[in-house]
Order: sequence, then structure tokens, then C-alpha cells
Amino acid sequence: MLHTNAALTPRHRLKAAKLVVDDGYPISEVAARFQCSWPTVKRWADRYRAGESMADRSSRPHTSPTKTPKKVVQRIVSLRLRKRLGPLQLGVLCGVAPSTAHQILRRCRLGRLSYTDRATGETVRRYEHDAPGDLLHVDVTKFGQIPDGGGWRFVGRQQGDRHRAATPGKPKSAHRNPKMGHCFVHTVIDDHSRVAYAEIHDDEKAVTAAGVLQRATAWFADRGITVARVISDNGSAYRSRLWAQTCGKLGITPKWTRPYRPQTNGKVERFHRTMADGWAYAKHYLSEQERRNALGRWIHDSNHHRPHSACGGQPPVSRLTNLPGQYS
Repeated sequence: MLHTNAALTPRHRLKAAKLVVDDGYPISEVAARFQCSWPTVKRWADRYRAGESMADRSSRPHTSPTKTPKKVVQRIVSLRLRKRLGPLQLGVLCGVAPSTAHQILRRCRLGRLSYTDRATGETVRRYEHDAPGDLLHVDVTKFGQIPDGGGWRFVGRQQGDRHRAATPGKPKSAHRNPKMGHCFVHTVIDDHSRVAYAEIHDDEKAVTAAGVLQRATAWFADRGITVARVISDNGSAYRSRLWAQTCGKLGITPKWTRPYRPQTNGKVERFHRTMADGWAYAKHYLSEQERRNALGRWIHDSNHHRPHSACGGQPPVSRLTNLPGQYS
């Protein structure tokens, strides 16, 4: 790769060499014409006579006597993938310095354990579709409902139990404590832009999931996104006949993750963790309804204002180019 201050590119090196070798121009005259030193012109002329390339040669030495043996490198990589060891432990086990083990891990793109899958030890393969709407990720997550007055996370267990007992309309359990139940958040995320759509329901049945998909598709269509495919896990709602019929009616190709492999749907799984930190448990909600009312504002902030690392530090909506009024 040429540095920014290079006087000659490979094309101009060849031109200078031809002027000297083929046309017989003096080296000093060619050097003055191309504004470089005469040893530089002579070097490229000599390479041209020898039939060599005009590209830069590698600075890598011909021999590396102190290079780490290949078997040691293979053992470091194997231990990293199998046992998730750090450079210090790898250096002791393999008989090299921890800094050497760290350099080997970086060279093999294993410098961070987050780059490897925790379940299998395989290198994480990341992907992103080229355009909005090429693929939607859908999933459901659930959160325990909040009693009137606040939940135990903010008021403590004792006061939280009192709030649960005072919340009307909840069935009693065998221990006479009310069952607060769960709220189910159905989430739809665009693979390319990371723009998210979410609804809260009291169940995760097929009819609910199909309704969410219909409304989400219309919501994305209002923003100039035509949905082509949708991927989900193997839950009963997404394997139902109603889900397949809804996808066919909308002209969407349904896809499913490999069983026991949630990493395939990792974008929406990671969004759920962000949702839990930024919305579900972010503040002291005095009731379940107050938290549900806050979801729409949080989703808007996530789409339009929250910087996303996958979008180059820009909000997800910055990747949409057909928003109404965007160019007016």
C-alpha cells in the first residue's frame, strides 16, 4: 500500500522507467520531470530492465529465526477456543511470554473472547443485509408486571410484597400472594438499519404474533421499507399455520433459526437486553401501565436519537433513505 506522500504511483514508476530504458532519456532529466531523486528513478529503471513489478515490495524479512513455532501457535489457538483462557494462562501453558500469546491471539482475530461463541467456541460470524427490508428479526421477551406503587427492585422485597397485595384484579396463589403475571413485548427489527418496532401484549400466541407482523409491515411500509424476509426462532407461534399464512399474504418469506441456536437471531436478542436496561428497569415505575406508556417514547428515542455502534455512531433511522419529508 502506498503512503500518502509517495512521489510515484506504480503507473508513473513504469512511465519513468520506460523513458529511461526505452526512450533513452537521462536519469537526471526524468528525475527532474517527476520531481524525485535520481536514485529513485534508477531503482525503477533497473527493476523494469529485470522484468520486475513496479509495486512496492513487502517489508517482511526473508527469515524470522525468533518466530514462534507453528505448533505453539496452534496450541494457543486451540486452548483459547476450548477453554477460553487469557494470554497469561496461555503463556504459562505454552511456554511463551504473555505478550507473545496476546500478539498471536490478535493476529488470529481472537484478541477478545467476545469474538468467539460462548457455547461452541467457534468464531462469531457477523452478517448484515444490504438494504432495509431484506430481513426482519422478530422475537418475544417477557417482563414481570409492576404492582401499583412500584416493584421490589426499587422499594425492596417487603414493601414490594405489600404493593402486590394491594394491587386489585390479580389472582391469589397458594401462598395468598397475588400473581402479577408478565407482559410480553413483541419486537421486530430491521437487519440492515436496526430500526425497531415493538408492541406490548398479554400473551405470545400465534394470533397475536401474526397481528404484530401485519402492523409492523405496514409501519415499515410507511417509511419506504418493503419487507422481503422475516426470521424467528422455533416457537409455537412462529411455527403455526397462521404465521405461514400471514407471511404468504404479505408476500414475505419466513425463515427460522437453527434449534438451540439463538445467536442466529442475535440482533433482536441484543436489543432485548438494551430494552431491559433502557426501558423495563431504567426507572421507578409506579404502575405497570406507566411503564407500558413509556415504551413508545423509548422506541422513538432508540430509533431517532440513540447512537448505534453498528451504524457508525449514528441513530438507526439514519440508514433509511426514503423517509417522508426527508428531502423537503
